Amino acid sequence: MKGFAKFVAAAALTVAGATGALAQAKEWKEVRIGTEGAYPPYNNLNAKKELEGFEIDYGNLLCEKMKVKCTWVVQDWDGIIPALQANKYDIILAGMNATEERKKQVDFTTPYSKTPIWMIGPKSTASSDISPATLKGKSIGAQGSTIHANYVEKFYKDSTARLYPTQEEANLDLLNGRLDYIVADALALADFLKGQGKDCCKKIAEVPRDDAIHGAGVAGAVRKADTGLKDLFNKAIAETVADGSLKKLEDKWFKYE
Repeated sequence: MKGFAKFVAAAALTVAGATGALAQAKEWKEVRIGTEGAYPPYNNLNAKKELEGFEIDYGNLLCEKMKVKCTWVVQDWDGIIPALQANKYDIILAGMNATEERKKQVDFTTPYSKTPIWMIGPKSTASSDISPATLKGKSIGAQGSTIHANYVEKFYKDSTARLYPTQEEANLDLLNGRLDYIVADALALADFLKGQGKDCCKKIAEVPRDDAIHGAGVAGAVRKADTGLKDLFNKAIAETVADGSLKKLEDKWFKYE
């Protein structure tokens, strides 16, 4: 993560210096942030139906840096980009990777997170070999409309891909023996393995990244017309890298080996 932080700092500071960015940013007094609320530790609704997680804390911090009023909007993942386009909110902070495919629809801020991708399975699994040949005929779960779903469908054509509306539903099927493996972000799976899945499941292997599918990292998504808002967030992201506040939130929320 430390090397990635340096990349974030350099990229964000470059964008922040763009001509006219500050003038456009001043027009933004209030920002609505869309998130899923079902992808811990990035974002989640707790038992009290309150939003919590790394991106919730980080989004609020960025709003403080930008000196704008921010409100959160919860949106199901499979409609999260259409709802942005429909003006339901102004930016998405929802563990979304900045992929080339998504860039056809939206623009992205500088990435603020990039973590490993894991495949997990039952503790009884003896091998760490996750090659397509070895997993032929096995069921592999992933959250639908994600980079992980795209990865499974591209590389594991002889396996059964099972896609779920939320990560939690995939986790529960693995927990209850209705699924052989899951592919997802290491942070989300580490939370599961330390909680509900601690007795049933384990990390099998790290999934090799495919840049065409996985993208540059997790970033905020804005409408293509909102260049001023993107510049405003990029400047704030750079500030959180420079003052160490991003690192503090990573240490708070990102706990995995």
